[in-house]
Amino acid sequence: MFRSILIVGIGGFLGSVSRFLVSRYFQLHTLSNFPWGTFTVNILGSFIIGLVFGLSERSNLISPEWRLFLAVGFCGGFTTFSSLANDAFILLQGREFLYLSVYTAASFFLGLLAVFAGRYIIQII
Repeated sequence: MFRSILIVGIGGFLGSVSRFLVSRYFQLHTLSNFPWGTFTVNILGSFIIGLVFGLSERSNLISPEWRLFLAVGFCGGFTTFSSLANDAFILLQGREFLYLSVYTAASFFLGLLAVFAGRYIIQII
């Protein structure tokens, strides 16, 4: 059990640091009120988790430890629904209704599409 906790913790640390770096990049390089950093990590994380579960279902290429590390740890630390919800609230407060609508709808549908794409890529390889 301790080994699993350590695997998830290390993955979560790396995912969280990666999320911070991606978000920081977009804060420094975009002037838009649209939350590009959170949007990007959620879509990319959805794609990664699709790849991970696609690989684990297709073959034994990913061990249970790697699945814990990547899906629960890294993707859990990298993606964040709470940040998405907070960004949506900020857009709502600022009466940015168009951005709010695009952000929430696109995050959900592109996230779902990214999971599908990740799993599909593994099936056709």
